[in-house]
Amino acid sequence: MHDDRSITEHRLRRVLKERVKPAVHSRAVPLTVERWEAPGEPVPVAEGLAAAYGPCAVGDPWGPAWGTTWFKVTGTVPADWAGRTVEAVLDLGFDRMMPGFQCEGLVHGADGGEVKALNPYNDWVRVADRAEGGEQVEWYVEAASNPVLVDHAATYEGDLATSGDQPLYRLARMELTVFETEVWELVQDLEVLYDLMTQLDGGDARRHEILRALGAALDALDLGDVPGTAPAARGCLAGVLAAPANASAHRISAVGHAHIDSAWLWPLRETVRKVSRTASNMVGLMDRHPEFVFAMSQAQQLDWIKTYRPELFERIKKKIADGQFVPVGGMWVESDTNMVGGEAMARQFLYGKKFFLDEFGIDTQNVWLPDSFGYTAAMPQIVKLSGSRWFLTQKICWSQTNAFPHHTFWWEGIDGTRVFTHFPPVDTYNSDLGGAQLAHAARNYREKGRGSRSLVPFGWGDGGGGPTREHLARARRQRDLEGSPRVAIERPDAFFEKARAEYADAPVWAGELYLELHRGTYTSQAKTKQGNRRSESLLREAELWAATAAVRVAGYAYPYEDLERIWKTVLLHQFHDILPGSSIAWVHREARETYAAVGEELQGITLAAQQALAGQGTAELVFNCAPHARRGVPAGGAGRPAAAGEPVTVEERHGGGHILANGRLLVEIDGRGLIVSVYDLEARREAIAPGSAANLLQIHPDFPNMWDAWDIDEFYRNRVTDLVELDRLEVTESGPQSATVRVTRSFGRSEAVQQITLRAGATTVDIVTEVDWHETEKFLKAAFPLDVKAERTASETQFGHVYRATHTNTSWEAAKFEICAHRWIHAEEPGWGVALLNDSTYGHDVTRDVRADGGQTTTVRLSLLRAPRYPDPETDQGSHTLRFSIAPGAGIGDAVREGHALNLPERVVGGAGPVAPLVAVDEDAVVVEAVKLAEDRSGDVIVRLYESRGGRVRATLTADFPLSAAVESDLLERPLAGAAVGVPTPEGRVPLTLRPFQIVTVRLHRR
Repeated sequence: MHDDRSITEHRLRRVLKERVKPAVHSRAVPLTVERWEAPGEPVPVAEGLAAAYGPCAVGDPWGPAWGTTWFKVTGTVPADWAGRTVEAVLDLGFDRMMPGFQCEGLVHGADGGEVKALNPYNDWVRVADRAEGGEQVEWYVEAASNPVLVDHAATYEGDLATSGDQPLYRLARMELTVFETEVWELVQDLEVLYDLMTQLDGGDARRHEILRALGAALDALDLGDVPGTAPAARGCLAGVLAAPANASAHRISAVGHAHIDSAWLWPLRETVRKVSRTASNMVGLMDRHPEFVFAMSQAQQLDWIKTYRPELFERIKKKIADGQFVPVGGMWVESDTNMVGGEAMARQFLYGKKFFLDEFGIDTQNVWLPDSFGYTAAMPQIVKLSGSRWFLTQKICWSQTNAFPHHTFWWEGIDGTRVFTHFPPVDTYNSDLGGAQLAHAARNYREKGRGSRSLVPFGWGDGGGGPTREHLARARRQRDLEGSPRVAIERPDAFFEKARAEYADAPVWAGELYLELHRGTYTSQAKTKQGNRRSESLLREAELWAATAAVRVAGYAYPYEDLERIWKTVLLHQFHDILPGSSIAWVHREARETYAAVGEELQGITLAAQQALAGQGTAELVFNCAPHARRGVPAGGAGRPAAAGEPVTVEERHGGGHILANGRLLVEIDGRGLIVSVYDLEARREAIAPGSAANLLQIHPDFPNMWDAWDIDEFYRNRVTDLVELDRLEVTESGPQSATVRVTRSFGRSEAVQQITLRAGATTVDIVTEVDWHETEKFLKAAFPLDVKAERTASETQFGHVYRATHTNTSWEAAKFEICAHRWIHAEEPGWGVALLNDSTYGHDVTRDVRADGGQTTTVRLSLLRAPRYPDPETDQGSHTLRFSIAPGAGIGDAVREGHALNLPERVVGGAGPVAPLVAVDEDAVVVEAVKLAEDRSGDVIVRLYESRGGRVRATLTADFPLSAAVESDLLERPLAGAAVGVPTPEGRVPLTLRPFQIVTVRLHRR
C-alpha cells in the first residue's frame, strides 16, 4: 500500500481548523454591547452594575494596563432556535496561543451573581440546554486588562505607577450562537485520535488503523454541512475509539488543577480575582460533570474567596462535601521552601491545615508544591509533624544538568524522617491531557516494572481558567483506549494510596531536592528577603514576650487575633514568586510597604509586653529573645548584662591600615580596607588564607540565558572585578567597648560603605555594609578566603543544617555552584572551623583551591545584590544595609548561637528588676524555636524546640509556672504519640530525649 500518511494528516489538520471547529458555534447573531471604564482599582459588583454605560462595538480597543472595563451584554434568542442548545461566545480579544497571562473576564447576572469566567479556551456561556426561543440575555462582564509580561523583556508595565494608558486589547466577538453538540463531540474524537496516532511508532498497526478511520471520517463529512454530517463521521471513528487499552498500559490518575501563582506577573489584588474566576468555572463544570475532581491548594486563596465572594464560597463548600472539590497542600500558600524559616514553615502548615479543618472539616494528607524552586531537606519531618502523609512536586524536571532518577520514591529528611513522594513524569502541572503529554508520561516514567501509575494535574493555569469540558472529553475517551495510557479522573489521595500499595519499597532519596536552576532567587529583591527575615524574628519576639506577660501579668491579654493576622500576612509573602524575588515591581513595592507596617506593629506588641513584664522602675533591663544566654542574661529573660570582657584596642598597622584586638581576636585591616588577618588567639589559628584578603567585595556581569530574576548561570564567574579602590579609610570608634573601622568605596554608579567592628568579649568580627546600588545586570558578592581544609560545608536550614561538598567530583556537586543558607554557613576541619553569619542573605557559593604551600583555601562568598531587569527593571536599585560577621574558631554550636544573636538583637527597656524566663532548657544543643500560647485559646503554653547540632541529646525543659502536664504535640498542637517528652516533675521539669535534628512541640498545661 502506498504511504499516504502525511497527506491524510495534513488534510485532517486543515479540515479540523478551518471547517469543523468553526462549525461548533453556528447561526450567530450579534449581541448588543455597552461599556464602562472603572476608575482606578476594581470596584464592587454592585457599583459595576449601577454604572453609566456608553456605546461599544466589536473591534473597539479597550483596557489600559491593569484597568477594569465593564461590558453590558444584552440580546434575545431567536424564536426559530427553539429546541436548540444556545451559547454566547464572548471573546474579549484573547490570544489563543497563550491560555493565561492576559485579559480575563467574569460574567455576572443582572442580579450580581456569578455566571462564568471567560478565558482564551473558555469564552462561551451557556444560555439554554434546550431553548424555547425569545429568552432575554443580560450580562455584565468584569474584564481585567492585565498586560502580557511573559516575553522576558524589561518593561515598566509591571507596576500601575509606571505602566502606560494605551488600550491593550480589542473586543473580538460578542454573539449568540447555536451550540452544535455533535460537531463538538466530533472535534474531541478527531483530536484525541490524531494526538494518539502521532505518538505511535510508524510501524505500529494501531497507528495505521487510526489513520484509515480518520480518512473515512473525513470522507463522510460534507464540508458544506458539517453539523448535518458530523454523526456519520463520528460513526466511522466509533470502532477505533472502542478498542480497549493493553493490559500493561500505564495508569494515569488525572486530577483537575489550575496552578495560580498567588502573585507573579500580576499583583496580589489580581490574584483575588483570578481565583474567583477559576473557582466559579470549576463548580459550574462539576454541576454538569459529576465525575470531575478538582484539587485546589493554598488556603489563602480559598480565604480570599470566602472574604470577597461569599456566595461562591458556599458553592465550593457544597462541592467539597460532595467530594468533587478537593483541598490539597495543607499550607497557607505554595511557599518557597529554601528561604522560609523553620517556625514560619511550621506555621504554613498550622494555618493552612487549620483553615481546611475549620472551614471544611478536612485534614489534608498531601503536600502539593509543584512549582517551588527546590525543596529543603527539613521538609519531610515538617510534613510528617503536620499530620500529612504524601508529598508532590513537579519543578525538579526543570533541572538543567542532572535528570532526577525517580518519579515515585521515599524522601528522607535531615532527621531520618521519610515521606512518600511523587514527581509526575508528565513534566507539567498544566497538562492538556493530550496524546503527546500522556505518551510522554508513560515513556518517561522511571519506575517501570515496579510501579505502574502516575499522577497528572490537568487544566490551564495562571489565569487560564483551569480544566475545561474539552479536558474531560479527552479523559473519557482515553479511559480505556488502545495505544494510550489508561486515564482515570480521581482524587490525589486515591492515587497515593494505590501508588504506595504497589510500590511500598520505592527507592529512597536522602537530603534536599535541589533545583539545578533558578539559583538567583536566593538573592534577587534583597529588601523582600530582608523584610521576611526581620518579620520572622520580630514574630518570635512578640510571641515570646506576649506569652510570658499573659502568664505572669494580671490583666495582660495575649493578642491572638493580631498575631494570627500578622503571621498570615508574612506567610502570604513567602509565596514562591514573592520571597524569591521573581515577581513584578508592583508586588515587591507592596511587599516593602507591608513589611514596614508589620515591623511597626510587632515592635509595638513586643514593647507593650516587655513594659508589662518590666514593671515600674528606672533600671535598664536587657531583654534577650535569643535561645542562648548572652552577657549573663538568660535566654528568654531580661536583666542587667555582665561586663563584656577585655577592652578593645586599636593600633596603626605597619604598611597602612589598622589592627583591632580584644584579647580573643586580633584583626588586621590593610591600607585597602580589606581584612587580611583574623587571628584566633586562644587556638592560635589564622582564619584568612595566606596572601588573601577577606571581606573582599567582588562584582560580576549577570546576564543569564533566560529567566533574569530567577537564574544565575555558572559562566558569570568567568569575569570578576575585585573592588579594592578606596575612597576613605577611617577609625570611627576606638574602644574600649568596641572599635570600628569605616571603609568607603565607589564603583560604577554605586557606593559601598562598610563598618568593620570588634566588640569587647566578642568572638566575631561584625561588618555592616551599606550599599547605594545603581548597577544594571551586575552581581555583588563578599568573599572570605579561609585557611580551612573543608571537604564540605554546613549550611543552616530549617531546624538544623545540611552538608554540601566543596569539591565538584560529579555533575551533581558541580551543579550546586550557588547554594542557600539561612543565618550561617560553616567550614571546618577536625578541631577548628569558621562560621560566616548574616542577617538577611541567603545566596552563597563555596569553592576550594590548593595553594603552592600545600594548604587548602576554602572561599565562602555571600551573594549580596543583583540587578536583573525582568520582571522588575528596577530590581534592588537604591540603598541597602546588610549585616554579616565572621566567627573564627566556631563550631556548629557557636554558629547556631551567633546566628541567632545577630538576627535577634537585645532590647533595652526601663523597669523594676530582672524577668525570669517563662521556660528554660539546660542543654545548648537544644534550641527553643518558639514560645507562644495555644491556638485554641486554652491558655496552654506551646514550646517548639529542636536538636541543632546533629547529635542525640538528653535535656530538661523547665517551666517557670505551675504545670499540670506536658504533652508532645504535632504542629497543629494536637497530642502526638511520641517518646520525646517525659512526665514532668512537681517542680515543672520536663525530661526530653531528642534524636539528631528532631523537632519537638511540647504543650504545657497550666495549673
